[in-house]
Amino acid sequence: MKRFWLLFSQAVTILVAAYFVVATLQPDWLHGGMTRSRAGVALLEAPSTPAGVPAPGSLSAAARKAAPAVVSINTSKAVRHPRSNDPWFQFFFGEQGPQEQTGLGSGVIISPDGYILTNNHVVEGADDIEVTLADNRQAKARVIGTDPESDLAVLKIALDKLPVIVLGNSDQLVVGDQVLAIGNPFGVGQTVTSGIVSALGRSQLGINTFENFIQTDAAINPGNSGGALVDVYGNLQGINTAIYSRSGGSMGIGFAIPVSTAKMVLDSIVKQGHVTRGWIGVEPNELSPELAETFGVKGATGGVIVTGVLQAGPAAQAGMRPGDVIVQVTDKPVRNVAELLSTVASLTPGTAADFQLRRGDTELTIKVTPAVRPAQPKREEQRR
Repeated sequence: MKRFWLLFSQAVTILVAAYFVVATLQPDWLHGGMTRSRAGVALLEAPSTPAGVPAPGSLSAAARKAAPAVVSINTSKAVRHPRSNDPWFQFFFGEQGPQEQTGLGSGVIISPDGYILTNNHVVEGADDIEVTLADNRQAKARVIGTDPESDLAVLKIALDKLPVIVLGNSDQLVVGDQVLAIGNPFGVGQTVTSGIVSALGRSQLGINTFENFIQTDAAINPGNSGGALVDVYGNLQGINTAIYSRSGGSMGIGFAIPVSTAKMVLDSIVKQGHVTRGWIGVEPNELSPELAETFGVKGATGGVIVTGVLQAGPAAQAGMRPGDVIVQVTDKPVRNVAELLSTVASLTPGTAADFQLRRGDTELTIKVTPAVRPAQPKREEQRR
């Protein structure tokens, strides 16, 4: 037994001695990943990840897939001083020629044919539009058409081998889904920010006539307008449009137009040069207990109440009256004014549609033939 203890003690002594020798002469051997800088400072470095393997939870694959199709849009237009023709102004300040005003935004390539979706307010009134791709190629763009009521515009460029974004299904989004916002904020270059879907169906914000926004906390700043809101698979879910801000920068409340709306606008503009929407000529209001009592529809619990009907308009010709509650349009439930506007706008002018109403204590269905929605006055709003 003594012999074994003697061997054990000798082995331990040799190992401890070896440890001290290594610790003194080659301390790096005792620390995995430990290296020394040129100045001799010991540094602990993480092992290199295999090329092409993303870190757990990384959204890099989505960014790589979508980012090449997101472009930067630079616009310019000649602006004259509003008093440049005033003789007194000319006397004091001389002849003032037009000044060049520049703008910045983003866009998304949605077709190999060169079609680009962006915001109307990015290109509105521009004399010159230049598009810069992620690979630094540049091209002049022409406006195919615009839709101020949804704040969307379609541009086209003539370049080969264009990267194209994959369109997602914005109707399947749910609150809490992760999303990325891609654009060119403040002109610093293409930038990717991440967040979640904070809310869906945002309306009555006073931004557009037709509002059905995706709300997100992904950072959106000036220059991001017209850029892409994509899901974790890199598929386009919306066109970034506006933010709520007290400082002019991102405060975590941004809004994007759903891709479902953008596709409808794109098809209409490419096919007709403009967007044609249905119109029935009524003044709708949210159904409140006070209005229900005023118009004698106390039992109504859902729908939109009509408080005014335009004389000789489509609704009036079909027999609709003030006090009617619109419950359904072509089998689609109507729960608020925003839904009614969107549903009626999607109707084909000249084609009759069924409107389910509640009038007093009775329910009835009438056929209304919508007309073309009249052009609306321009809205002056600050956007991103």
